[in-house]
Amino acid sequence: MPETSLVIVESPAKAKTIGKILGGEFQVVSSMGHLIDLPEKSIGVDVSDGFKPEFIVMASRKKVMAELKKAAKDKANIYIATDPDREGEAIGYNIKDHLFKKKKVLRVVFHEITSSAVKDAFKHARDFDLNMVEAQVGRRVLDRIVGYHLSPLLWKKIARGLSAGRVQSVALRLVIDREKEIKAFKPQEYWEIEAELKQKNASQPFIAKLDKEDGKKLEINNKEGAERIVLELKDKEFKVSDIQKKERSRNPLPPFITSTLQQDAFNKLRFNANKTMMLAQQLYEGIDIGGEGTAGLITYMRTDSPRVAPEAIKEVRELVAKKFGDGYLPAEPNTYKVKKHAQEAHEAIRPTLISHDCAALKQFLTEDQFELYELIYNRFIASQMTPAKYLITTAEITSGKYLFKASGSILAFDGFMAVYNLDKEEDEKDAPSKVPDLAKDEALDLLKLAPSQHFTNPPPRYSDSSLVKALEEDGIGRPSTYAPIIQTLILRDYIRRIKGYFHPSELGFKVCEMLVEYFPKVMDVKFTALMEEELDEIEEGKFDRLKVLGEFYQPFKESLDFAQANIKKEVVKTDEVCEQCGRPMVVKWGRKGKFLSCSGYPECKNAKSITTKVKCPEPACGGELIERRSKRGFFYGCSNFPKCRFVSKALPGEEESPDKE
Repeated sequence: MPETSLVIVESPAKAKTIGKILGGEFQVVSSMGHLIDLPEKSIGVDVSDGFKPEFIVMASRKKVMAELKKAAKDKANIYIATDPDREGEAIGYNIKDHLFKKKKVLRVVFHEITSSAVKDAFKHARDFDLNMVEAQVGRRVLDRIVGYHLSPLLWKKIARGLSAGRVQSVALRLVIDREKEIKAFKPQEYWEIEAELKQKNASQPFIAKLDKEDGKKLEINNKEGAERIVLELKDKEFKVSDIQKKERSRNPLPPFITSTLQQDAFNKLRFNANKTMMLAQQLYEGIDIGGEGTAGLITYMRTDSPRVAPEAIKEVRELVAKKFGDGYLPAEPNTYKVKKHAQEAHEAIRPTLISHDCAALKQFLTEDQFELYELIYNRFIASQMTPAKYLITTAEITSGKYLFKASGSILAFDGFMAVYNLDKEEDEKDAPSKVPDLAKDEALDLLKLAPSQHFTNPPPRYSDSSLVKALEEDGIGRPSTYAPIIQTLILRDYIRRIKGYFHPSELGFKVCEMLVEYFPKVMDVKFTALMEEELDEIEEGKFDRLKVLGEFYQPFKESLDFAQANIKKEVVKTDEVCEQCGRPMVVKWGRKGKFLSCSGYPECKNAKSITTKVKCPEPACGGELIERRSKRGFFYGCSNFPKCRFVSKALPGEEESPDKE
């Protein structure tokens, strides 16, 4: 059968899957990602002419463009089936605009790569959504204006080669601000007192915790206070004053959206955000599952909507009833709230082959692919199940003027938890614990009073999970940007992932401090969130792109002019003296990291590495470890390179990051 239609997608894997679905009448080709973008060596935006972007064919993609043009020459129909989001719409529109101005080109959108979804999408091919394109162009232009103007200021003050981005810089500020909170934190001492009690003639004791004194919440701030209370209670009678029993429901969580998938994949699987999205992309684009051919196993993985297609709801409810029974199936489908500005045309991240047993697909997937797929599958099934039920018992126990509390919970009905386990923290919070069957006014035996000292903890550093959650809650970035934001900050060595948590580097501190000083509005979390909302509303037709850009640019230009006039090169002096000319050495940052340079540069070009004073662990090496940067991020390398090629992401003795890269 002759090929009469051309279909353009982004990736070869996606092209292969769709090609098998559509058959011989269609030639499916890949654009290999972006083909058209703003130029690399100039701003590419004419701010004096309505912020007009200069989109050009990327030099590395000219050959691909020529191949696409050749492939389309004898085709009656041309379809562009790039990803179903703003970026995909813009990629496709730019290809049409540059290659096929005189041809009829239709846009095809599907949220899962299965035979039925793809074939149905081609029956409903449409024109390009220009509001979506405008929204993406506005975002791209705004990011270029900020990055192109801020980066040279970093070069002027700190070092050449540094860069700043509109959204990444605000994310960096979150990490920096958290680090400042941690450093400023002063631990506060407090004490708790637990009573080990038992019923008369009972063998098993239980624990009650001191809660109130004379009806008021009790705070014990030192050892003396704790010892005084213990002494006072030593010979007192303990009696049950109140018993309350109630049932508590725990509702299932919604199916995954991008941010919650990244959070749960880190918490349960220790996958960082970048790895999670890479694996999700593979599952979406298609996996060969034996006799059934190649199919996308999940719906599109960049989404902020928990919406689920009615046919998928019907299928999952049938599965729940069949596999678990009617007690696990709610009378009506569970629905979940859609947040403001979510792209409601999108679905949640869910399995596409719902009726296929999850375990049966394991043989076709890598270990990491299966772990992520199983997480997505179980979360989706659980989202359409009944709540779990707990029986909660709370006992109040009085001893003189003091009130103790003992509480316990028993899982009475597992509901959705038959499929989907809670994360570690939730597991601990809801761990079954028992309080014996007590009666009001029952006297209890005191076995032991145990005072314990504690200190308040500083806020924790961000992990992939908590940073993604903060970005989403603060309205910074969008589903497609969370993982790239984190990866960019790591590659620039502005933050470092140590033992699974983000530590800002010295360079990150300097970059953030300069940007906050001169561009407080750009670095403001609320302002950035407002800009994100306005960019979203361009897509909805509520805002004009030029108006949004114009209102941003005027105050930004004023801050830029002030910064350019006032920023001076930072000089960090040291006590070291140049061996060649006797002048003091200063700290500088270069492409490979921090180093010492003669203050007499360029007359004296002497420079040397700054070591960590930690010896290289290689036997008989004798070198010291140096902080380095590369295209893959920060690492420690030996000062005797290339003779010694030791490299590590952590200093010897430090635990390597537990997240899976």
